[in-house]
Parts: sequence; structure tokens; C-alpha cells
Amino acid sequence: MKLYYSPGACSLSPHIALHEAGLAFEPVLASTKTHKLQDGTDYYGINPLGYVPLLELDDGTLLREGPAIVQYIADQAPTKNLAPANGTLPRYRLQEWLTFIGTEVHKTFSPLFRPDTPEEYKTTCRDKLVSRLTWVDGQLEGKQYLMGEHFSVADGYLFTVTNWAKPTNVDISGLKNLLAYRERIAARPAVQTAMKAEGLLK
Repeated sequence: MKLYYSPGACSLSPHIALHEAGLAFEPVLASTKTHKLQDGTDYYGINPLGYVPLLELDDGTLLREGPAIVQYIADQAPTKNLAPANGTLPRYRLQEWLTFIGTEVHKTFSPLFRPDTPEEYKTTCRDKLVSRLTWVDGQLEGKQYLMGEHFSVADGYLFTVTNWAKPTNVDISGLKNLLAYRERIAARPAVQTAMKAEGLLK
């Protein structure tokens, strides 16, 4: 498999999942600024949407969208318990979290990275993010991970997007459960490996 990624982008989530699952893959750097691969290949020729992540399976099939990709990865390594079994209520709870993170958190961060976003709208986004993450903080009370005592692919996704709080000036300093949770995730060997591979850790 090949994972097309950009350092620190939302593709860090499947990058973490692949290491957690112990699956063999080739990371391929795809710049979200130039939309070129390191060998000069036009990334739009591979993914017409131009963004990451993109997972290329062994047979050449392309899988887009982070929440779909991480569930695929989890299902390739069922003994790792990165996702509950398909068809069970816990699996729908996982999908609930992945959808929430994608639509309420990830997409609210996105305008904060664009230089043309008006400051007034950035303030609105920051306020919404603090509101949503305050709710998450409450959900983490008494829990190790989003789904309880076991790490899931939703945790890798939440960790990835909350990494953006500092560079976008979103103040999460008062969210003690979330901060402790982020420390737990950051300490995981698979997370450290993925972050080092992307140049995010020394």
C-alpha cells in the first residue's frame, strides 16, 4: 500500500493508524502547496481533488477520505482492536466520533490556515472550536480514550486535528481532560514513529 501524505496534515491520522496496525506501506510525500510529488509528478494526476490523505491499495485501488481510510486500515488488522466489529453498535459509535471530528472540528480548523480568511470569521471559528472541544473534554472525563479503555482510529484523528490548536491560536489550555488525553496519545510508540517520519518530532 501507499499512503499519500503531507507533514502534519490530516493524513497524520491514517499514518498513525498504519503504524498501530503494523501494516506494511510506503509513505509518499504529496505537497498540499505545490501539488507535486518529490519526483515532480503532478499529484492532481493521482488524486484530482489534490488533497491528502489518499491510500493506494496493493491492487491499485484508490481510497479517499480519512475516516474511510482509517476504518479500512483497522479492518485489515482486527486483532489490534483499532475499530469495533462491523455491524455492532460500538462501530456506529466509532463512526459517530469520526464524523464529529471531521465535520465539527477538522473543518472548523480549515479556515484558520487560509491567509484570505477574514479575521472576524477566524474569531467565530476559534469560538466554535473551543465550544466543541470543551464538550469533548467533558466526554473524556474518567476515560482513557474516546471509546473507553482502548485506543481506536478515532483517537488518532482527534489527536491529529487538535495538534493544530497551537499554530492557529485556539486556546485549549483550560481543557484538562483533553490535554492529559493528548499526552497519552503522543506517548504511544506508533504515534511517535509516524510523527518522526513526518519530521514533526526530532
